[in-house]
Parts: sequence; C-alpha cells; structure tokens
Amino acid sequence: MLEPETSLETRTMQADAGAIADAARVLAAGGLVAFPTETVYGLGADACNGQAVARLYAAKGRPSFNPLIVHVTDMSAAQRLARFDADAARLAAAFWPGPLTLVLPKTHDCPVAQLATAGLDTIAVRVPDHPVARALIAAAGRPLVAPSGNRSGHVSPTSATHVAADLGGSVDLIIDGGPTRVGVESTIVACLGDRPVLLRPGGVAREAIEQLLSRSIEGPVRGRTEGPLAPGMLTSHYAPATRLRLDADTVAPDEALLAFGPNLPRGAAGAVAVLNLSPAGDLVEAASNLFAHLRALDQAGARAIAAMPVPREGLGEAINDRLARAASPGG
Repeated sequence: MLEPETSLETRTMQADAGAIADAARVLAAGGLVAFPTETVYGLGADACNGQAVARLYAAKGRPSFNPLIVHVTDMSAAQRLARFDADAARLAAAFWPGPLTLVLPKTHDCPVAQLATAGLDTIAVRVPDHPVARALIAAAGRPLVAPSGNRSGHVSPTSATHVAADLGGSVDLIIDGGPTRVGVESTIVACLGDRPVLLRPGGVAREAIEQLLSRSIEGPVRGRTEGPLAPGMLTSHYAPATRLRLDADTVAPDEALLAFGPNLPRGAAGAVAVLNLSPAGDLVEAASNLFAHLRALDQAGARAIAAMPVPREGLGEAINDRLARAASPGG
C-alpha cells in the first residue's frame, strides 16, 4: 500500500460562497479539495490535469491506477466527455443529478487526463445532486475527478471529520457541508454494448433502473483480476500492442524507449523513439505521463518498448504495478 505524503497544511472551511471560491482557486492550481456529494465526501482534482490526478492517487495511497469517476454539472457537460447511446441517455435523464455513474465510450476529443481513465477508451461520469458539489464544479469551470475522500481500503467518509482523520495533511482544503444524505457510493452502470451492465450497486436501486429500461440488467460482475474498468469492477487496463520489456538497461535499434530520469541507457540515441516519463525523476510527473507515453510509443512502429526501471516507493509502486500488467501476456 502506498503511503500518502503528509506535508500540507490542510484547511477546513464551512461550505459558503467564500469556501467555494477558495476551493476553485486551489483546483485551478492543481491542488486537492475534499467536498460533500449526496453519496459520500469526494476528494476532488482537476480531471484534465494529469499531475493533479497523480497527486490524488498519492494522497489516497491507491496501489494501482484505478479509473476515477468524473463529475460534471449537467448532461451537456457530460456529452463533451462521453458518447451516449439510447439507454445511457434515458438513464441520465431519469437519475441525473443523482447517485448514478455511467461508464461510456470517451469522445474523440475528450480533454480528461488519461491517468484519470487509467488509459482506457471509456470514462465513468456522473452529475452529483448536492448543492456544494454542483457549486464547486461550476466555479472550477472544469470536470472534477472525485473518488471517496479516504485512504484506499478504508471506510468511505460521510462527514468532513472523517476526511480529516484519513487525509489531513495530504490535501489542501476540506469543505464541510455536513453529513452526506445517501451515505453509500453511486451505482455504476456500463453502457458499452447491446445491454447495460450493473458494475457496482449503490445509491440508485437496480429495480429502479430495470423499471425504467423495462428489462433486467446483468451484474454486478466481480472476481475478474486483469484491472478495473471502473470503481467496483475489474477488467483489462489499456496495454500496448507492442511488446513491453521491463527494467531495460540497454535499448536495441528496433526498440522504442520509455525512459525515466536524466540518465538514459546505452543505445538510447539509436532507438526508434524515446519518451521520458520524467527527465527530473519526479514520480508525480511520471505518473501523469504514463498512459499517454505508452500510447504514443505503441504507435512508433518499434519491435518492442524498452521500459527503464522506476523506483518503487510512493507513486512508483503504482507505476510499476501498471507496467507489470501491461507487460504480462494478455495484459
């Protein structure tokens, strides 16, 4: 389990216009803000800022890069990020704003950082039904990722004091909007094929969804181990079609190089392509670049991608976990 950084002076502010404005400034600067939704308290970051998303993972101590739910203000904002089929549009019309998350194909020009979607071509999106959450998203002027505001593996928080107990010192600001109303996470439904699939039970009952759609829905799906499609469900992460070779200390002329740090290995100058996760050796920067660099090198026409070693402390644990998954047969 990753240990979060605890060097920040976390402030707690009562929810009012001043707190919302202050929180919007923190988010614009790449900071982290915990805030109430109708389900549980979320830990918010700018969904389009890869480094902010990486800091969020570090604060939560997530052991791998799970896809995050992206929160927006309305259907129009959601349609800029995701493509809706007829079922998804009906579900959104019926249950948004509210505790329903939809997993959908990303739009071609989706601005959300690839780290937030774990490198997948799908995105988990919802419109929360809480005045503080909605005011904050509107004031920020950007979509926000907001997983539960607790250490990974801990009980989800339903009050600001719960957030402070878990994440105090690792987030910039906590907005105290009182106890949450629903108290469990959102229901997650994937609309990716012929029929919607329930990925995680939550604040919207299965029966309500089935009544709306006039048919039963499959799921929840559990027990798959390749990597998560969304919180509460496991399926395969993005893995390059080009073979990935780990812990490389040399690079062949027909290989591409996924580098880390200032010192490149022998053969780097003759590689098909070179992308550096972080020339300075910064793990937050490396995490934010990971999926985009893998995708770019996958298109370079190389026989293989040689990945340099990455330290395993902090976010390096999650980076190495993701690289190992991508390099495994069938990854």
